[in-house]
Amino acid sequence: MKRRTLLKTLATIIPSFWLANAIAAGDMVLGTSMPGEFAKVPFEPSWDSLKNYKVPEWYRDAKFGIWAHWGPQCQPERGDWYARGMYEEGSDQYKYHIEKYGHPSKFGFKDVINEWKADKWDPDYLVGLYKKAGAEYFVALANHHDNFDLYESKYQKWNSLNLGPKKDIVGGWAKAAKKHGINFGVSVHAAHTWSWFETAQRSDKNGDMAGVPYDGKVTKKDGAGKWWAGYDPQELYAQDHPLSENSLDNGMIHKQWNWGNGVSVPTKAYNEKFFKRTVELIDKYQPELVYFDDTALPMWPVSDVGLKIASHMYNNSIKKHGSLKAVITGKILDEEQRKCMIWDIERGQSDKIEPTTWQTCTCLGSWHYDKRVFDQHRYKTAKNVIQTLVDVVSKNGNLLLSVPMRGDGTIDTDELKVVEEIGSWMEVNKEAIYGSRPWDVFGEGPSTVNAAPLTAQGFNEGKNKPYTSEDIRFTKKGAILYAIILGSPQEKSLLIKSLGKGKGFLKTKINSIQLLGYEGTLGYEHGDSGLTVKLPESNLKNDYAYVIKIS
Repeated sequence: MKRRTLLKTLATIIPSFWLANAIAAGDMVLGTSMPGEFAKVPFEPSWDSLKNYKVPEWYRDAKFGIWAHWGPQCQPERGDWYARGMYEEGSDQYKYHIEKYGHPSKFGFKDVINEWKADKWDPDYLVGLYKKAGAEYFVALANHHDNFDLYESKYQKWNSLNLGPKKDIVGGWAKAAKKHGINFGVSVHAAHTWSWFETAQRSDKNGDMAGVPYDGKVTKKDGAGKWWAGYDPQELYAQDHPLSENSLDNGMIHKQWNWGNGVSVPTKAYNEKFFKRTVELIDKYQPELVYFDDTALPMWPVSDVGLKIASHMYNNSIKKHGSLKAVITGKILDEEQRKCMIWDIERGQSDKIEPTTWQTCTCLGSWHYDKRVFDQHRYKTAKNVIQTLVDVVSKNGNLLLSVPMRGDGTIDTDELKVVEEIGSWMEVNKEAIYGSRPWDVFGEGPSTVNAAPLTAQGFNEGKNKPYTSEDIRFTKKGAILYAIILGSPQEKSLLIKSLGKGKGFLKTKINSIQLLGYEGTLGYEHGDSGLTVKLPESNLKNDYAYVIKIS
């Protein structure tokens, strides 16, 4: 009997869950590998089933991605979470909104969407720029907590083809990514609209407009004669429900992020609509990566729609490729959940080599464009980004970097300079990054001591000691070890203590030592206290990070 026929026969007489577990144990039955769709286990919408996940090699090798966290909230150019902050009386964004647009009872976020035209957006140019800068994957915002879909959706009328720019934003990004040969991903944030937009239900407590409700409760019938006639704002705001407990506390949203602590729980209809929108996104645009801005998975633990989406994406990937290529990221994962997907740390880094691949996501400035950051020249520098990348990669992680975009679809000159400087460094040193794996220890130096702990999603960025030339990180690729110096050495020799003969980490003989970007080999002395490398006499050209290649 042929193996394929035998497997089909087994499937009819052996319980499906038993056969799935048997296959999962090693992707084989009867002691031999199985071809095609029989080589992998179909995933079911449960944490136990998702534990069969294996991180695809493309993602482990990629190391660096760039993210366009761009949508209608970038139009005002006043920073992150604008669509929520504009309804918080007395806040900076509330005051700015009144000055620029008017009172939020008359000009709400739906009206900001109508202002957004994205008239200078050039996805081909931007993705090409990011590819040149060294990004191996690109992620586009598909929707944010503002609930506006940036793609063609038959389940959400409030989308970028019908309103605002009247363009398929995700489709444009996907086309550009394919052209430039870069893996494509999307980020999905709309699960939290239900509670996040509750500020739109409020009204002023003070002043001439006290007691006048903001526009968060308006409905389709209120649109007669207005630009949004025929559209129901409740499909956008989703506020036809009681407020969460302590909703007037602006910080409460963070404590309720995991759908606990008195949050208003979404209805089944809301959950099902989110499920349909997200599956449609995955099926139509075929992203290799989906970034979820959720604790674990969307709606968990009040609904299993996140589990259903994850299993659908994994199974869809197997069907498309013959093996699992999909990546899903989530936040605040426990040890078991990290076996099911990629752990994302927001604006923070782990302090050790993690056993499974993980990701840091961070931003050059504010997640949504803030013109003040540009005006005051407060972006992260290329040095900061490169040193973060090196530290993350040495600990088995990837870095996803957001480059904020103006409402019109462009990046500013300060950001362009940073991106180009990253690309210049990558051109010389990328071999120590792409396709590398962690070494026995991630590094040495002052920054490895007393690292700042993670808080909630992460948020230990900038809380550790600044890197110096005494801080070294390690990566490896086959028999080659890379020692990456996080700064510009002040002396003409460098002592790498972790490579001392007495440490026992370096188990093979050193054949040669090179400095990437410098022609020729370097002299060295290898003793019990460490490896002393003699650096070139000529001035080193940057103070970002230098790569010593040890063969």
